[in-house]
Amino acid sequence: MERYLIHLKNEKFIPMNSREVLYRARDLITGTDAHIRLCRVATKFIEFDVAIETKDVDELVKKLSPIGELDNIRHVIEEEIEIDQGIKDGIFYFNSERFWECHEAFEGVWKQCFGREKELVQGIILVAVAYAHAQENELSIGVAMLTRALEKLGTSPSIYHSIDIERIREKSIEMQKINDLVLFEI
Repeated sequence: MERYLIHLKNEKFIPMNSREVLYRARDLITGTDAHIRLCRVATKFIEFDVAIETKDVDELVKKLSPIGELDNIRHVIEEEIEIDQGIKDGIFYFNSERFWECHEAFEGVWKQCFGREKELVQGIILVAVAYAHAQENELSIGVAMLTRALEKLGTSPSIYHSIDIERIREKSIEMQKINDLVLFEI
């Protein structure tokens, strides 16, 4: 079995519907040799984390079509990536509400860092993971993760590559105060 992230276009669901959408998706694929691990609901798409044989992906997408039209499919494999490309990818995924992929991209960066830089990148990862939890209707877990993210971001420099770390800190503190996650771009 291989791991895929399948994104369907979202026209009506919110994170609160994630469990309902997950159960519906599992019902739609009954009888297949696939497993949908979880569902995350973003503004413009629904993300399914799936274990399936590569040859069966197209059929799975057809079975899921009552939920939404295909946006994209990503085969999740561990790969080494240059730091600059990992950061570029991570920013793109964060700003596209593809928070789990953002986490994966920055994890590739994190593995190549040392010392304080490693902690700073881990802080960015934790913010992305907070949003991924919110997309699974686990807002309280997401908000709680901001405390760990802020600890890792610490007093690091204001800018990391092109990322405004000070803005991430400020947004994280604001979101803790209102006990909610509000979308912003990095």
